[in-house]
Amino acid sequence: MAHVAPTSHRRAPRASHRGHRSDAGDGSVRTGSWLGLAFAFVVGWLLTLQSHVGVHAAGVTLLVMLVPVTVGTLVAGFRQGFGSWKAALCAAAGLAFTVLKFFF
Repeated sequence: MAHVAPTSHRRAPRASHRGHRSDAGDGSVRTGSWLGLAFAFVVGWLLTLQSHVGVHAAGVTLLVMLVPVTVGTLVAGFRQGFGSWKAALCAAAGLAFTVLKFFF
């Protein structure tokens, strides 16, 4: 019987990093991302207007989850380019309205 080394002793193949820069971005944020965020904010607001407790809670949950995602997308927009200023402004307005709604 031939001896086979256990897998813990084998070295994993390494990926080539030739021509790769660690700070290279993927380009500007796509317009569809901004419009998707704005649409999700509108859906969240419509759900919070409903009288059913579960539907209202789903809307609040959606809005709470959208806040950090939108902030992260805005940060990426500042770093890599917004793509579409109008669409980014719609998403930022949705974020501002949501934050103001929660605090006031």
